[in-house]
Amino acid sequence: MPYESSAAWQYDVPTTGSTHLPPNSGYGKALTNQGYGFEVAVADLIDNSLDAGADEMVVHFLRDAERILTLLIIDNGRGMDDAGLDAAMTVGKLRDYDDDSLGMYGTGLKAASLSHASSLTVVSRTRRTRAAGRRLTAEGIEDGFRCDTVDPRYAQDLVDRYDGVIEWQGTVVRWDQVRTFETVARGQSDQYLSKAISRLETHLGLYFHRFLRKGLKLDIAVWDVGDGDGGQWEELDHISVEPLDPFGYKVPGRAGYPRSFTATVEGAGEVTLTAHIWAAKSKQAGFRQIGALAERQGFYFYRNDRLVQAGGWNGLRSPEGHLVLARVEVDLPTTPNGVFSLDVKKEGVTVTPAFTLGVEEAVDAAGHTFLAYLSDAEAAYRDGSKRAEITRKPVTPPGKGFDPKVKRVVKEELPEKPGEEPIEFRWAPLPHDRFFDLDREANAVLLNRSFREDFNDGRRGGSNDAPVTKTLLYLLLEDCFGLGRWEKTRQDRVDYWNTILLASVRVQRERRERGVS
Repeated sequence: MPYESSAAWQYDVPTTGSTHLPPNSGYGKALTNQGYGFEVAVADLIDNSLDAGADEMVVHFLRDAERILTLLIIDNGRGMDDAGLDAAMTVGKLRDYDDDSLGMYGTGLKAASLSHASSLTVVSRTRRTRAAGRRLTAEGIEDGFRCDTVDPRYAQDLVDRYDGVIEWQGTVVRWDQVRTFETVARGQSDQYLSKAISRLETHLGLYFHRFLRKGLKLDIAVWDVGDGDGGQWEELDHISVEPLDPFGYKVPGRAGYPRSFTATVEGAGEVTLTAHIWAAKSKQAGFRQIGALAERQGFYFYRNDRLVQAGGWNGLRSPEGHLVLARVEVDLPTTPNGVFSLDVKKEGVTVTPAFTLGVEEAVDAAGHTFLAYLSDAEAAYRDGSKRAEITRKPVTPPGKGFDPKVKRVVKEELPEKPGEEPIEFRWAPLPHDRFFDLDREANAVLLNRSFREDFNDGRRGGSNDAPVTKTLLYLLLEDCFGLGRWEKTRQDRVDYWNTILLASVRVQRERRERGVS
């Protein structure tokens, strides 16, 4: 229709045709600047694995003696054939998502990966197809979005290396030239990995806690690839991610909670708000180990059981110290609507004013209001602040070689000394008259390697083996680290502990050899 000056310009804009404008290859640079944090990017890849039906995954760091080399994420999902790999690696490629899918926009694999790595490789196999792979690099994107085909022999070799996870089908996502890895100075790899894995374990344990409760097996491992000649790799660390439930209290902070409130929200219908009040001064990991308490009060939004926002009041009110015990569980509607908007990185939800208006008017089945809930949470905080609390002495935390489940309990029970490097436990060659020794400069407890099988039922054991022995030694030896002058009385204590422990391990070995339990 030709334009007429009398057209209702305030309601519509007339057009005369259209032109297809494909993106310039420079658009690919935007993929490297999406603001993904490291943990958020890894979580986005785990979403893809869950959408592929995986129930077992490993986040795998590879390193050698001097540097951290690469990161891989392995799953036992349905896998992809050549056509599926091409679709997965196409920038901007959208696909049909099921209502229960975690993926939404079709950009997560590329944007999350290329935000951290200059090279993204995906190798996969299905039950009906051989292993195949594709590689996308920053240079390839600039060269007209070129995607490289991985040598099938390498693809099969990579899948075979992870046959403990990929039996018949599965996928390996590999990051190379990871920018943060390349900034780690020589000699600092252990320190970097310790902190990076701790943050990653917390993030994944929190955001996937419902899946982990339902049986998802999610591990984080570190392997030393040695001189890279294709020989046997050595496992340096291996932990299983445990669920960090932000509502996993044993006793609520107020009788009658949790309570379910119904908010009538224009554009979204009825939205259920499950309101929780934590016990004041709780030491449980789900309360204290998921971030600053002031930031973790408020709404916890879930989409298809995946946590997508962990705290924040979304304009309802400002964070307050008196509300740190208040956390509200909200499952987003399966059908999209204009009230809730989830960002691409899946770490925050934007709501319209209709949501906050509905929350302010929300009530439960007994007629209690949501505003009364907030008052109850404040009262629980004030009552808890009045109670006397025993102050426990801060300790140097346990680190590498210490089972993560025990490590978490230590963290719940004892405050940490600020700025102290964790105490590492490792098996090492020691003289026959020493059960353990201390490397105080490296903050490490060395255990005599010749006794390792005695504490692992005759087997070599993993990096976090012998948990009872290591825990008892930690409790005995923690105060031997971080000291200035080394006193003779402390050395004498270490010496007689060694003598007594050597006697006990020899008795244990004799009983095992005789078949006595």
